[in-house]
Amino acid sequence: MEIIENLLFGDNVKYLQCSKCNVKLSRVDTIVLHGTGGASAVSSALYLSRPDTGVSAHAVIGRDGEIFQLLPFDVKAWHAGKSFHAGRMNLNDCSVGIELDNAGELQRVGDRYYSCFGLEYSPDQVYTTETEGRARYWHLFTEGQFKILEEVCRLLKERYKIKYLVRHSDITSRKVDPGPAFPFGELKKKLGFTD
Repeated sequence: MEIIENLLFGDNVKYLQCSKCNVKLSRVDTIVLHGTGGASAVSSALYLSRPDTGVSAHAVIGRDGEIFQLLPFDVKAWHAGKSFHAGRMNLNDCSVGIELDNAGELQRVGDRYYSCFGLEYSPDQVYTTETEGRARYWHLFTEGQFKILEEVCRLLKERYKIKYLVRHSDITSRKVDPGPAFPFGELKKKLGFTD
């Protein structure tokens, strides 16, 4: 893969038009990682690119490694909302938003696990945490998805001199994504981020 004129090019990249966003970014120094909380990469990408929604992102990475690019990396996306990091507010103004296809927190019913939108997930796709003596269940990310994300982040870091790699939950207390099932520490280490 490579970035040419703020677009990602590669065999697994598809493009959707997100015409609601057209403000150019003056700088890009942060990558913000999100979990979609949706049923599929394509449904999330289509939702984020709809003109009647107040959210968007630069790219969605599917569980099979497929990438949907919605906006050039130098155009402001609406992914961070009210946010704060490294002494700055409104991270939409300086960041690339990458969404990872993931159902988020799951509910356990007996020995079965369900998303908030009703899809069932097998136990091998579930990551369990314990908070205050209560088990919580999260949809795991795939190895292929992680590898593609690592490659995309490496390209972005080199092209835009990215200083910060953060999760949505790091920049606002309103969000938990991409959630505890995401191996954030491993990704930061592989990419050489130390903060």
